[in-house]
Amino acid sequence: MSYLLFYTLYIKYKEEIDMKYEIEMLKEKRVVGFCQRTGNQNEDMPAVIGGLWKRWETVSKLQGRKNEKWIGMYTNYEGMEYDVIVGYEIEKGTIVPTDMTEKVIPAGKYAKFVLHGDVVKTVQQAWADIWKMNLERTFVCDFEEYQEGKDMENMEIYIYVAIK
Repeated sequence: MSYLLFYTLYIKYKEEIDMKYEIEMLKEKRVVGFCQRTGNQNEDMPAVIGGLWKRWETVSKLQGRKNEKWIGMYTNYEGMEYDVIVGYEIEKGTIVPTDMTEKVIPAGKYAKFVLHGDVVKTVQQAWADIWKMNLERTFVCDFEEYQEGKDMENMEIYIYVAIK
């Protein structure tokens, strides 16, 4: 990436955005799913995340699933790179298949954004706006929680961003 492009993106991310959110204290959650490392500056980031969701669509229901919500989790941040896990919340003690990863969403304080709309476009725009906000983020774990339903063009989605 050229310096000018990087500087332009940096300035764009630093613009102030005013999105409404609630503060929630969450209990620990266990998530099982497929995991891959990517980052905001990686050209293949959309393909990596999209590929994880495509792969997840092929999974039949596993025992130990807590609910019908889907999780898109971002953790192990190092600069602008992070692990992405696509899966769902499981009960403690659930046996994890060998081709999947189990991660923990830590208990803590989160900014909760409530979205309604297309599962791709709405979430992409929300993350673009969140990155521009002046939140005191911890960069420990952030996640999307797709509420129960089949309408991919008009779904309720919660984005949780870990904050101090």
